[in-house]
Amino acid sequence: MAEITKVYRQDMGARRLICKRYYNSDRVDGHFGAQWDKWHENGWFDALKKQIAEGRAESFEDADAAIGFMREDESGKFEYSIGMFAPKGAVVPEGFQHLDFENGKIGVCWVFGNEGDVFMKEELCGNKLKSEGYDIDDRFCFERYTCRFGAPDEKGNQVLDVCYFLK
Repeated sequence: MAEITKVYRQDMGARRLICKRYYNSDRVDGHFGAQWDKWHENGWFDALKKQIAEGRAESFEDADAAIGFMREDESGKFEYSIGMFAPKGAVVPEGFQHLDFENGKIGVCWVFGNEGDVFMKEELCGNKLKSEGYDIDDRFCFERYTCRFGAPDEKGNQVLDVCYFLK
């Protein structure tokens, strides 16, 4: 069973999310795992890391994390974007899209548990942030895949960051 083990505020400054966008029709077996597999197979994360490495002077903790960004697009359809945050104004490579954010203040929840248990905890995390006094912008949120996620403990538990922009 997953649990929230840490809640905190982080300032990451104005950011650009360089990404590829997916919709419900892109799910396989109800999930976006196949899209993540494509990212790894095609080396898209490596390409983005290389491209945005020059902007690391504007870095923040966990700036090199992969992002799973969730929102409703302009037409009201659910959108799931996979990508990475880059400094504001970073060049967007051909074949990628971007979203810009002026306010880089986020509320972060660490969701600790087995990989099968840590997903789909956005509502739980949003409620936890609110109960801790954070004023979240609940129009969108994102999963942040840091080294805490990629290094399970001896019981197979890991940490997935679930983040909301703060007002």
